[in-house]
This record gives sequence, C-alpha cells and structure tokens, in this order.
Amino acid sequence: MKLSLWTYEGPPHVGAMRVATGMKGVHYVLHAPQGDTYADLLFTMIERRDHRPPVTYTTFQARDLGSDTAELFARACRDAYERYRPEALIVGASCTAELIQDDPGGLAEAIGLPIPVIPLELPSYQRKENFGADETFFQLVRHLAGPAERTDRVSANILGPTGLGFRHRDDIVEVTALLNEIGIDVNVVAPMGAAPSDLTRLAAAHFNVLLYPETGEAAARWLERTHGQPFTKTVPIGVGATRDFIEEAASLAGLPARADETRLRQPWYSASVDSTYLTGKRVFVFGDATHVAAAARIARDEMGFEVAGLGCYNREFARSIRALAKDYGVEAVISDDYLDVEEAIAALQPELILGTQMERHIGKRLGIPCAVISSPVHVQDFPARYSPQAGWEGANVIFDTWVHPLVMGLEEHLLTMFREDFEFHDQAGPSHHGGSAPRPAASPRDISEQAKTGEVIWLADAETELKKVPFFVRGKARRNTEAFAAERGVNEISIDTLYEAKAHYAR
Repeated sequence: MKLSLWTYEGPPHVGAMRVATGMKGVHYVLHAPQGDTYADLLFTMIERRDHRPPVTYTTFQARDLGSDTAELFARACRDAYERYRPEALIVGASCTAELIQDDPGGLAEAIGLPIPVIPLELPSYQRKENFGADETFFQLVRHLAGPAERTDRVSANILGPTGLGFRHRDDIVEVTALLNEIGIDVNVVAPMGAAPSDLTRLAAAHFNVLLYPETGEAAARWLERTHGQPFTKTVPIGVGATRDFIEEAASLAGLPARADETRLRQPWYSASVDSTYLTGKRVFVFGDATHVAAAARIARDEMGFEVAGLGCYNREFARSIRALAKDYGVEAVISDDYLDVEEAIAALQPELILGTQMERHIGKRLGIPCAVISSPVHVQDFPARYSPQAGWEGANVIFDTWVHPLVMGLEEHLLTMFREDFEFHDQAGPSHHGGSAPRPAASPRDISEQAKTGEVIWLADAETELKKVPFFVRGKARRNTEAFAAERGVNEISIDTLYEAKAHYAR
C-alpha cells in the first residue's frame, strides 16, 4: 500500500456500496471508524443521486477501541433493521476496521434478525473496488437465487450494472431494447434496480447477459454452474460488437437475429468527408478492461484510428488485456499508478487519449485532447440526458464524444495561430482541451544541466514555433525533431534544428 494523489479504484467496501446503492431493499452495515464515511459523497455528489446510499456506519472512534466495538456493531445492525426494514442485510468492515478483527458476519448472524444477513469477506489490503462489487453481487446471488422454472417466453437476465457505474443507467435501456427486438424478454436486471426478492427469480431466465464482467462475472459463472444458464461473452459497445452481441443472444435464445439499425448514424459520419482527416490518428486507450477492449476495436475498425498504446488498471484482467495488446502490436500498460500511465502517454505522444478522469487530467498537462470512456469519472460524466455507451445509440454517442475533442483542438490551434493578433491576444494558454500556459524559457543554468545529462531540450523560440504545427501532427513533429537532433548529437533544439528536421523527413 502507498499514498497516492489519485486512485483508479477505491477499497473493496466501496464496491459493496455500489451494489447496495444500485439495489432496492438492501441495507449495508459497515463496521468503520469515524472518517471512513466519505464514500457517501461519491454517490450523492458525483452521481448526483437524489438520496444517500443505504449504508449504516458504526463510526467508532479511538476511545471506543478500549471498550466493546463488537457490541457497537451489533447495535448498529439492530438499529438499521428497525429503522429501514430492508429485505436483506449485508455486513462487512472497512479497511481500517478490518484490522480489529471483530468478525461482522458472525456478530450479525448471532443477532437473529428475521431477514437474510449476508456477510462479506473483502480483503481490503489485497483487492480493490471492482472486486468488492463483483464479490458482493456474487454473495447476494449465491444466498438468494434458488431453483426456479423457466419463463414461458424466452428471457434473459442483465447482470453487472451498479451504482456509480459509467453510463450503466442508460446502457440498461439500450440493451433491453436490443433484446426485445429479437423477441427476448428481460427477466431481471441486477444488481441495479433489483430487490432481494428479484434475485430469487434469477434462475427463471434462459440465459444471462453479462454486461460488465468487472462487476458481474462471478455471479454469471455461478448461475451457469448451478442453474445451467449460459451467459454472453460479447459486450455490445460499438457497431461491430453490437452486431456480434445480437447474433450471440439470438443463438442462445434459439431465435433469428433481428437488428433495427435505423437509429445508427456513426458509420455514415465516420466515413464522411468531414471526418476523413481523422483517419490514422494515433490514440492511447486506458481504463477498465471491458471499456478498453471495446474502445480499441472501435478506434481501429470503425473510426480508422491507429491504436498506439493501451492498458487497464484492474489487474484481474491483465492477461486478457496483454493478449489484446499483442493483437494490436503494442505493449500493454497494466498499472493502477497514474504516473506510469502518464509516462507511457508522454513517450508515445498520441493525438488523442481515450481514458478515465485521470487521463483527462494527464491530457491537460501534456496538451493532448482526451475523451472519457471508463470509470473513474467526474460529475460531468453522469449527464442528465440519455447518453449510453452500449447499442446503436451508444455508438452514436461514442462517435460524438471522441471526435469533439479533436475538432475543438483544431479550433484551438487556429486561435493559437492568431493569438498575437490584437483581437485574439491572450496571455492564458489554450482552454478547451487543456493546454497549459506557455512554458517559461529555459534558463542558461537549466540548459547547462540538461546538456550534461545528454537530455535533448527545446529552446523557447523552438517551443513557440512547434505550437504553430497543427495539434494532430504536433506529437509526430516533436518526436521526429528529437530523433533528428539525437542522431546528430545536438542537445539544444532551436528553430533551425526544427526546420532542418522537417526538411530531412520531407525527402
């Protein structure tokens, strides 16, 4: 464990909260010290929910450690039941409370509440948020999903959507419509929107749609083993993946595949004259494994981009992402340290970043436009409007989301070209895609120190001239110039070096 300014995932009890918050009739009693209650803000502020998460904290303090914290927890369980009357209770400990080893599961069971009490064993110092959500949903399903007769009409469960999930609310609507077009009913959507009583009906479906493997795969595999329900392997994000998903779902249902693509506009737009200048743009993709795999396919096969690099932060999917990276001819970045990711992006100098809220900040510092494709995200990525990632409308939304930073970046470049004009002069740096204020000129001392280490440095006039190069080839111009200088043993890049390199590579 180490301190970090940013983190891609919270501790596993935050994942448990995501499940509880998405469901109805479930309450989570969390054994936690005062100060671990910050997680409420994630849902009420970032997700803009109209009610706080269904969580009761014991909130013990330092002085309580000398008394009976176990009794404190038992009292919190009884009070939560009396106040909220949930259908089921889940109990666990935060990372700090885990150290005092009070055994929340055993304590809650001893109380004898007249509802199911489901203990969570979430190793806070080995695993993280997505594991916590996956394990919590699995335990709920394992305890509550008993045998059931199949529905008369072919039906499917949609598994994986949770509270604080990236566009989960809208993806459910889109995927339900896809299934209904084929003739497949939706039996239960879980955990989001489901109550414990709904989980008892899971086995009535003919198969399961695994929409988000990070948060639903353990439950899907258990339902397959225990109740003979196969689950889909394709996540319908992107045009090609949506078509593949429809074929897969229809095959599992024994029905003909039907797809109404009348709402789909992305293919026409991506092939239009206006967007052809985007062809071949180098992109770096990073986020959770599910959205990274989908985004890489869309980028290469549907938008005509070049995937210059990709990776994920959830190590449980490292093997599959490494295999995917090999198919794209790049080396995967598997890390939950944003500094590793920033280093990779700075080295590759892509024209566009497809990432998380963290990569959006990195892009601002590096002057590279970024589109958000995955959690973790900020409040702006929980829009009030309908904005899915899955299905046909999801493909339209993705096209807009990815192209707009590039288009705004081009506009920023034009503004920068005329910045010295009296009408456009502005001391601030670019504002739309995050370029920072102009760098101060390197001092003679800095130049001397960098020359000693053999580092290639850019003189102030050369940096200014480089900014006149359109943003979508600026990274390539920088790389070529630095390579040209290094080959000739030049440590300082001036305007002359920049244009000599341009002439050299134009031959």
